[in-house]
Amino acid sequence: MNKIYNYLGLAQRAGQIVSGEQAVLIGVNRRKIKLLLIAEDASKNTFNKFKSLAHNHNIKYLIYGDKASIGQAIGKSPRTVLGILDNNFANVIQTRILESVQEKIRSDADDENENL
Repeated sequence: MNKIYNYLGLAQRAGQIVSGEQAVLIGVNRRKIKLLLIAEDASKNTFNKFKSLAHNHNIKYLIYGDKASIGQAIGKSPRTVLGILDNNFANVIQTRILESVQEKIRSDADDENENL
């Protein structure tokens, strides 16, 4: 399991994650959510719903992982959306996800250059 999933597990054990659509909706409406995490394999409707919700409530959101891996990381059944409640966890998770995306882009570019 990668570091991002480890951080999600830590945040869950610290009580700083709400998961599942209903719990996240409640957290957003109560202005508790600092970062939304949406699974890559979320349905188009679910993605659009939470993207719009994040935009309307000025909450950052990221698309990362699949439902099964996210659920496993927090010790639950598959989850489509997570709400991170703590600023510190939100910042670390966001930074790690963005670093992993940049690393993937660099790796793909290196692979492409080797094939030339």
